Amino acid sequence: MEPTQINQWNQELAGATPEQIIAKALGVAQAPLVTTNFRPYEVAILHAVNRMDPSIKVIWCDTGYNTPQTYKHAQYLIEQLRLQVHTYVPQQTVAYRNVVLGIPEIDSPAHVLFTDQVKLEPFRRAMAEHTPDVWFTNLRKGQTALRDSLDIFSLGKDGVLKVSPFYHWSDTDLDLYLEQHQLPNEHKYYDPTKALANRECGLHT
Repeated sequence: MEPTQINQWNQELAGATPEQIIAKALGVAQAPLVTTNFRPYEVAILHAVNRMDPSIKVIWCDTGYNTPQTYKHAQYLIEQLRLQVHTYVPQQTVAYRNVVLGIPEIDSPAHVLFTDQVKLEPFRRAMAEHTPDVWFTNLRKGQTALRDSLDIFSLGKDGVLKVSPFYHWSDTDLDLYLEQHQLPNEHKYYDPTKALANRECGLHT
């Protein structure tokens, strides 16, 4: 898809509902997927996309460091929403890493390798195996400086159309969405690749 077309869609759908945005993207998709880490508010994108395409692939790159609450939340959503989940995990187990490698300090050069091993490599593997042309994600404006530079529709370096149906939504907006659809949320979440919530891990660069 050409950048001019993406810019046009961003202008046309700036005030559209997530359902309208998802429908627009699915209309041109041949191999769509949605990614998730089951962090807070991820249920919104999973519910919105899955209700419009129940057969869509859901890619979960599980670092292995999630909290018990996150794992229980994930299992509940997988069962209740009947998600077609494909799970990708690091090549090194958490048990091995805890003994031999550990989690490097955030400012250590070793943390770059750590992030690649537990998050980026499984993600690259997933994308290589499923070769999507449309990627639904729950990026929102205000999360990080990088994400503020994107929009509802953006084009990745690999040519995949990235779609963020809730891009302009606040936490309050999402709380109302979850309440309206009687969806659970879970805030006890841990990402070992981030020290701060506004730090990018590299998936969206």
